Amino acid sequence: MKHSFKSALLAVSMIAVPVQADTLLGLYVGAQAWNMDTEGGFANDASLTNFDFDTETKSSFSVALEHPVPLLPNIKVRRTTLDTGGDVTLNSNFTFNGEIFSVDTPLMSQVDLTNTDFILYYELFDNDLVSFDFGINGKYIDGEIFVQDSADATKFAREQFSGVVPMVYSRLYLGMPLTGLGVYAEGSYLSIDDHTLSDFEVALAYEFVDNLAIDMTLQLGYRETTLELDDLDDIYSDLAFSGVFLGLEVHF
Repeated sequence: MKHSFKSALLAVSMIAVPVQADTLLGLYVGAQAWNMDTEGGFANDASLTNFDFDTETKSSFSVALEHPVPLLPNIKVRRTTLDTGGDVTLNSNFTFNGEIFSVDTPLMSQVDLTNTDFILYYELFDNDLVSFDFGINGKYIDGEIFVQDSADATKFAREQFSGVVPMVYSRLYLGMPLTGLGVYAEGSYLSIDDHTLSDFEVALAYEFVDNLAIDMTLQLGYRETTLELDDLDDIYSDLAFSGVFLGLEVHF
């Protein structure tokens, strides 16, 4: 699942030397529209069934509060919708929540999934040229998976699952003087036992409003989220969500 790409981004984001945090109180509100492709599959055990998922345009919203209080971390909350649907013709029997779907069954699925990130972080650099944040992320995963025999609507199964996964968080921003342009890499990562979760994005940013009252920044970039779950509320998965996004961030 493109581990080398994700590992490189995390390594770049972690190159920094601690300095004093921002001295001004700041509120950041952001929104993104994400053109999302989905690959992979899921099951109630390690024998996953892959689906041909649709391409969807989904949303992400965030709020961050930064302050000058020493040792007290800044906070960011981000909610992302990952709903998608897909189809497959089974090449082996598939059991989901006790319902058995036989080989050659045309099966449809609907994955209703949201991620809510609760991030606590410190600003280790904060100026117009370089900004670096580092912290922890409690990612709350809340989902429901529905599968149904496409030829027999009476045969279906549904599973709900949720849980909080602790992750490492970092963000690196590099500005281009006198242009309003910058680039950034931001992400969270966890790999422990058979669980591997990641959420990374890289983007070009353009600050088109910059005054004492408000700053506004456009973002154009690429985001990838992977969920390799091993028995989270009886759900096993190997899912990757990826694609380009367009975003807007407002700083008060």
